[in-house]
Amino acid sequence: MKLFQIMLFIAICFAVACNNNPEQSSSLNDDSRSVPENKIMIPNMVCYSGSSGKDTVFLKLEKFPNAVTGSLLYNFFEKDKSSGDIDGRLDGDMLIADYTFMSEGKQSTRQVAFLIQNSMATEGYGPVEEKEGKMVFTNLAEIDFSKGIQLHQITCPVE
Repeated sequence: MKLFQIMLFIAICFAVACNNNPEQSSSLNDDSRSVPENKIMIPNMVCYSGSSGKDTVFLKLEKFPNAVTGSLLYNFFEKDKSSGDIDGRLDGDMLIADYTFMSEGKQSTRQVAFLIQNSMATEGYGPVEEKEGKMVFTNLAEIDFSKGIQLHQITCPVE
């Protein structure tokens, strides 16, 4: 008799666990559809390179739907080079990013701007001020792209 009660208890537990109530399972399915799937986002990668005299600049951008990351390298003749990471956003054709770099053994952060058009990236310059430990543009509308070094789109080097 005791064995029968144990078997009955196990059968009831199993039946409850395996409930195939269509209303309940459809609501579970609806909830699972509302949760976004984990997707791997592959960035659109593009590289630019330019020179002015003996100075060279290399820019690698990885574009995501809502952000742009990458790296930036300045190699100025007879000066310490600076290289680092950028993290920013595209606003139309204008890239505004924080550039965190090492130069002369010191880490710094400053805002950079590039106008990206027709397979070219042109660096922009404008008035800056220090805010929260980094140099930022005082007014994005005052950035001048007419005198910046022009970088031409190139095939990204294999890493």
